[in-house]
Amino acid sequence: MGLFFTGKGDKGSSHIGKKKYPKDSPVVETLGDLDELNSFIGVVKTQVHRASLGKKLEQIQENLFIIQARIAWLMYPKFPSPQITQDKIKTMEKEIDSIEKRIKPERGFIVSGSDSVASWLDMLRAISRRAERRIVKLHKTKPLPQEILAYLNRLSSYLYALARLEVAQSKKKEKHPSYQ
Repeated sequence: MGLFFTGKGDKGSSHIGKKKYPKDSPVVETLGDLDELNSFIGVVKTQVHRASLGKKLEQIQENLFIIQARIAWLMYPKFPSPQITQDKIKTMEKEIDSIEKRIKPERGFIVSGSDSVASWLDMLRAISRRAERRIVKLHKTKPLPQEILAYLNRLSSYLYALARLEVAQSKKKEKHPSYQ
């Protein structure tokens, strides 16, 4: 067969390198959630109107590839793997702070949907939080560098801040839930 399939069936396993692992193993599930997040960022990039936001999303994708490689490294620890650095986390934190100072957001929950790009970013935030939960679960059995945990934690905040910035730049008003 070819590159896309073997024609033999996978019998519930996935390849990481040259080894097979059950599809429901914590590593494979974590890699799958990160792949979903990374792929969905690609979808969102097609919807953005500002090149600067597209570049930020692309940098997130690059960082997610580093994290995925590091998690796959758990299966092949004798090979070197790239690392998420504190600098990447600090850069994201500085940008979150800058956005907060710029738009001075209100506290409280937001009803998503006032701006299309912001809504896509809100969806990314939710997917990133699921990936973060999966990484926390994996970390309990296979310790990961703290930078990975910190990066995923900040990522959801960063995506939230980017969404609020999009709404502010569109000059639309966001609603808070009425709880009625």
